[in-house]
Amino acid sequence: MSMFQIFHVAGSAVSAQSQRLNVVASNLANADTVAGPDGQAYKARQVVFQTQLMGAGNDSGSAGVRVTSVTEDQTPGRRVHDPKHPQADADGYVTYSNVNPVEEMVNMISASRSYQNNIEVMSTAKNLLLKTLQLGQS
Repeated sequence: MSMFQIFHVAGSAVSAQSQRLNVVASNLANADTVAGPDGQAYKARQVVFQTQLMGAGNDSGSAGVRVTSVTEDQTPGRRVHDPKHPQADADGYVTYSNVNPVEEMVNMISASRSYQNNIEVMSTAKNLLLKTLQLGQS
């Protein structure tokens, strides 16, 4: 694997984790919502990753990652008995989003650490390339 392929692999991971962080932020922002634009409660979204071969000939053996889709979690939202709420159904229950804030915080920490690690990989590769250039000047 060449040094430049490291930037492609780590860059693909940074891009994917950035999208994951955006989805987590959206989920957390809608954790306590009752109704979305379609009149239904917000459904948590999850990012689906897939391995992507890197390089022109794909014979280098290096693989990156890409986001294939963002899926909606189909588990039902939590129901709270609150007959005075304007969105309550005939039985007095209000359906909130199915977002679990604790799980989303864990997702956020995981994605941000992965993002940071890949930035560190790119920074180290850059420093190695600079050191190599400095060796050539001596």
